[in-house]
Amino acid sequence: MEFILIYITFPDEASAQAISQHLIQKKYVACANIFPITSAFWWKDQIDQAHEWVAIVKTLPEHWEIVQTTVEAMHRYEVPCLLRIPVTANAAYANWIKESVLPIE
Repeated sequence: MEFILIYITFPDEASAQAISQHLIQKKYVACANIFPITSAFWWKDQIDQAHEWVAIVKTLPEHWEIVQTTVEAMHRYEVPCLLRIPVTANAAYANWIKESVLPIE
């Protein structure tokens, strides 16, 4: 069974935790892995560097739009990073993800 990982960057741990918890409580995602990173990137015509936090959330492909819309509405960044990554997993884990999220009609 296929599912997706959604990679999302945040300015701080509190934002990563709050939005991830919201997505889990709404049952849009099954879980989130949250960790610190250092990023280098182009922003406003110059190279910038920042200490950020990443959440990798796991869900079904049909939940992509609701997760994207929810994160964009709650996020502090002008241009939030949301990357959809299709993956496969062992059957037991993939079934747990399917059972942990609400079905979307």
